[in-house]
Amino acid sequence: MSFSLVRLGAILRKEFIQMRRDRVTFAMMLVVPIMQLLLFGYAIDSDPRDMPTALVAPAPDRFTRSFTVGLENTGYFRLTHPVASATEAERMITRGEAAFVVTVPSDFGQRMQTGDRPQILVEADGTDPVATGGAIAALNGVAATAFRRDAAPTPASPEIVLHRRYNPEGITQYNIVPGLLGVILQMTMVMMTSMALTREIERGTMENLLAMPATPPEIMLGKVLPFLAVGGVQVFVILGAAWAIFDVPFVGSLGLLLAGVMLFVLALVLLGYLISTVARTQMQAMQIAIFVFLPSILLSGFMFPFLGMPAWARAIGEALPVTHLLRLVRGIMLKGAGPADVAPQFVALALMVAALGLLALLRFRQTLD
Repeated sequence: MSFSLVRLGAILRKEFIQMRRDRVTFAMMLVVPIMQLLLFGYAIDSDPRDMPTALVAPAPDRFTRSFTVGLENTGYFRLTHPVASATEAERMITRGEAAFVVTVPSDFGQRMQTGDRPQILVEADGTDPVATGGAIAALNGVAATAFRRDAAPTPASPEIVLHRRYNPEGITQYNIVPGLLGVILQMTMVMMTSMALTREIERGTMENLLAMPATPPEIMLGKVLPFLAVGGVQVFVILGAAWAIFDVPFVGSLGLLLAGVMLFVLALVLLGYLISTVARTQMQAMQIAIFVFLPSILLSGFMFPFLGMPAWARAIGEALPVTHLLRLVRGIMLKGAGPADVAPQFVALALMVAALGLLALLRFRQTLD
C-alpha cells in the first residue's frame, strides 16, 4: 500500500479532535510551562533579603542604633522584633519566626567609648544554610563601617560572634533529608491514591461498589485508610534512612513528629481522592497530581529559601500542606521543638484535612448524581 497524504490528513485531524476533547491534557500543556516560567522568573531567589531578625538589647544606646541601622542597610536583615527579650527571641528562632537573633550586651556603649572591642552575639537559624549564607557574609562589613560616625578618632570595631544554631557545620543533608520526607510522601501518596481510584472508575469496579448499601463517607474512608497505612510504612523507612545513612540528628519527640506526619499523610490521600473525582482517566489523574506537585516542591521551602520569595509566592506556599510539614519536621528533628512551638503547623494541617475531606465528599456526591 502506497503512502497517502489523504489518510495522513485524516489521522491528524482525528488526533487534533481527540486532543481538543481532552481538555485536562491540553490545559496542562499550556499551564505547566507558564507556571514554571512565573515561578522560576519571579518567585525563586537563592539569595533572600529582608530576613526577619530579633534584637535583644537590654540597654539600647546610640552605638546599638548605629549597628542595627547598619544591619538593615545591607538589605539582608529586617528587625521585626527590635526590643525582644532573650526568652522571646529563643521562642521566635525555635518556631522559625526569626532567622537571626542579635544580642547586644548591656555595657556595649560604654566599652565602645573606651575603645574596647565588645562582642555582639549573632545567632543564625542554621537549619537552612543557603537562606542565611548571604546575610552571614555581610556581617563583617557591618562591624567595620557602622560606627565610623560615632567614635573618633579611631572607631572601635566590635567582635561579631556568630553562632549557627541547630547546624553549626552547615551540613546541607540536615536540611534536605528531613525535607525529603514531605516531598516523597507528596509525590507518592497523591499520585497513588488518585490513579488507583481513577483506575477503578475506568474498569467499572466503582459502580459495583456504589451499588452496595454504603454511604459516601464509608466509601471514602474505606478507600483512604489503606493508603494511610502505606504512608505510615514510608514514613518509618524514610526516617530510618535519615538516621542510619545520613546521620541526621533527632533531638525532639518521635511521637509528636509521627502525629504531625500522619496528619500530613491524611491530607495527601484526601487530596488524591479529590483529584480522582475530577479526573476521567489515569493519565489525567497523573497530570493533575504533577501539576499540584510542582508548586509544592518549589514554593514550600524545600529547594529554595521560603523567606526569599515575594509575598504572593509565600501566600501560595502557606496553602500547601508540605510547607507546614517541612517546618514541623525540621523543627522537631533539628531544633527539639515542643508542642507549643509546632502548634501552628498542626492547626494548619488539621484545617487542610477538614477542607479537603469536605470537598472530596461533596464532589463524590456530585458524581453519584
